[in-house]
Amino acid sequence: MISYIKGEITHKNPTFIIVETGGIGYHVNVSLHTYAQIEKEERIKILIHQHLKEDSNTLYGFSEETERSLFVLLISVSGIGPNTARVILSGMTPEEVRASILAENVAAFNRVKGIGPKTAKRIILDLKDKVMKDSGDIMVSLGGQDNTLRAEALSALVALGFAKVSVQKTLNKVLQTEKFTSVEQLIKVALKQLS
Repeated sequence: MISYIKGEITHKNPTFIIVETGGIGYHVNVSLHTYAQIEKEERIKILIHQHLKEDSNTLYGFSEETERSLFVLLISVSGIGPNTARVILSGMTPEEVRASILAENVAAFNRVKGIGPKTAKRIILDLKDKVMKDSGDIMVSLGGQDNTLRAEALSALVALGFAKVSVQKTLNKVLQTEKFTSVEQLIKVALKQLS
């Protein structure tokens, strides 16, 4: 199995890129999330999920491990193929997918083309425990200010003795409704919710 490809991007558009390495051009399908992060790059190291079927060998590329992990979880759900998983990760950031699963937010998935209420409920039901288990271990690395604040607030609140899972749920909820400029501000608001 291919884990990653490192090379020059010879072609790119919002749905796929071609990465040349060792004289071979690899057709790599990407989500809009990954495309936005690599759009200005000329050389790249892209993480790969290789999807093998009887009649095809397809590569899916990701700019970060969090997105690849979520993609693998999504395609483990019955009725979700690689293209549907890619559409979900194009319509939502990995952090939004994770937060929507944990908050059981069916409406968030319904906004993604091709995902109806039944499929949304199946995704949540099948993945909630897995995402909850992984949530603390895999933080979104290439995100903005919110992710840094979230990580600092999470470790501070866990150090204060709060359960990691309830802290994560609270932080997800709080960060969806308000913008914060300091970690102290975020912790104070989260503490009110947790108490």
